[in-house]
Amino acid sequence: MNPAITVSAPSRTESSHLPVLLVLFSASGCSALIYEVVWYQLLQLAIGSTSVSLGVLLATFMGGLCIGSIWFPRIRWTQHPLRIYAAIECGLALFAVLVQFALPLLNRVYIAGAEHGLPGMLLRGLLAAVCMLPPTILMGASLPVVTRWIKTTPEGVAWWGYLYAGNTAGAVFGCLFAGFYLLRVYNMATATWVAAGINVCVAAISYLLAGLSVAPAFQENGEVASATFDEPQHSRWPVYLCIALSGATALGAEVVWTRLLSMLLLGTVYAFSIILAVFLFGLAIGSVAGSRLLRKIQARAALGWSQLLLALGIAWTAYAIIHVLPWIKDDVLVTNDAWHLYLLDLKRCILAILPTTLFWGASFPLACAAVAKPGEDSGKIAGGIYAANTLGGIVGALLVSLALIPWIGSQQSQRLLVIAAAVSGLLVLEPVLGRSVKGLAAVVGGRRR
Repeated sequence: MNPAITVSAPSRTESSHLPVLLVLFSASGCSALIYEVVWYQLLQLAIGSTSVSLGVLLATFMGGLCIGSIWFPRIRWTQHPLRIYAAIECGLALFAVLVQFALPLLNRVYIAGAEHGLPGMLLRGLLAAVCMLPPTILMGASLPVVTRWIKTTPEGVAWWGYLYAGNTAGAVFGCLFAGFYLLRVYNMATATWVAAGINVCVAAISYLLAGLSVAPAFQENGEVASATFDEPQHSRWPVYLCIALSGATALGAEVVWTRLLSMLLLGTVYAFSIILAVFLFGLAIGSVAGSRLLRKIQARAALGWSQLLLALGIAWTAYAIIHVLPWIKDDVLVTNDAWHLYLLDLKRCILAILPTTLFWGASFPLACAAVAKPGEDSGKIAGGIYAANTLGGIVGALLVSLALIPWIGSQQSQRLLVIAAAVSGLLVLEPVLGRSVKGLAAVVGGRRR
């Protein structure tokens, strides 16, 4: 076994900059969800809000994130990671503004061939890809680029989770800000300009922060020095497969639940914003909880158990949407206060969705800690986990929306999601359970002697 590589803790200057970076990453998440809500509204006007169009929308969005998280960590940049992050934010603002101007032209292309069945469906995917792929690639590159600045230590891995949670929490605010204020008071163009302005501000502060901090020192083999992990080393592929299945169940469930809840809450942009905000808020809370527990638990075992509990959570949400939410008192006939109705919808979504999303959120930091090894590039580790998760999300969104719902319906689709979550947990727990069984057998055998 190779000797462990140990380094000192991050400097006081680096540690003091991490909270600032957390704020920047939260603002970046806010702008990203403003874009997503705006693009959803634009595509809804062009291609409708069916489960098929929503699935293609999510899959294309996640596809860009996956490409960015895989591609950028494999580029050997010589610049400070925070300067690269600043350039990414500027590029994101530029592409998002171009999307706002280009989408009406693509709408005309869609209208020209909208009545041709399968070609029309394929054109939906092409429209979404053309609109969202370039900026979402830059969104996907943000996390692995920033984590390259943070050493691969137990404390550093926890900060990866905090950044992921902060980005998701910012996304919650962006979703509500866009759905309930920008699009209600202004219009889609104004919302796009606001989000682009946030990106430019984040880029400026990130560039200044790079001048006040030191870039990580790479070893000759291109790996970043890091501290020792107490985590036992096993094969990594079960962890990557687990986090991929977690992404598949998350996006698949989001397609099903959005479809069902839209019929209950009415399929407006406000309902979509509420559903998405609750979903993302649960991811943020779960990620923070998973990050805080990294030093107290074995990450691989915790990842497995979180997936098993996730299976129970998916079952609960499926039950709540059908048998609980319709019976919650609805004052639609006795009040004209729209905000009262929005609050009622929010309570419904929290009751049904929030408990389940906590386990999806905890999966990211737990998976990162389960595969982290001394001496590895932190950007590649975080990018690999993020890519596996988003790739699974692509498969889940497309499979559920294009195949499972039309073939077996929403109820049976949710049952398959429960099975997939349970299988992902057992894949990761197999080495842990195997050691426990062997240890128990040894104890029993010793007593017999």
